[in-house]
Amino acid sequence: MSTAFVLINTDLGEGNEVFDALKEVPEVKEVYGVYGVYDYVVRLEADTMQNLKDTITVKIRRLNHVRSTLTMIVVE
Repeated sequence: MSTAFVLINTDLGEGNEVFDALKEVPEVKEVYGVYGVYDYVVRLEADTMQNLKDTITVKIRRLNHVRSTLTMIVVE
């Protein structure tokens, strides 16, 4: 199992739409709204590293109103 944390910046005022879309992604296990530089912290899990990368690049980074991301892949 591969795990990553993704920090997400959204367009101003569009956080709820992004939050709802993230909850629909099967690999997303937790989503937290946070204060500070980023708007959301997301924990992902996938069966392979390739599926994890695909989830980040295709399912998350391409969501409407996602402005930027920072990904931290967990090393076990």
